Amino acid sequence: MGEKRLYRSNNNKVLLGICGGIGEYLNVDPVVIRLLWVIFCCMGGSGVLAYIIAAIIIPYQQ
Repeated sequence: MGEKRLYRSNNNKVLLGICGGIGEYLNVDPVVIRLLWVIFCCMGGSGVLAYIIAAIIIPYQQ
């Protein structure tokens, strides 16, 4: 079996595909990941910084 890798999603893409990719990696609905991300953004803004870092670090699927 292949190795499980984290990529940005091409299918579940709203902004950059970060939440969709995390949802696919964890086998969770991407909407749940997006809701958690919004909650983190409302709690001090750390979610915004985390999203920017994730957008830089997580590669596109080839």
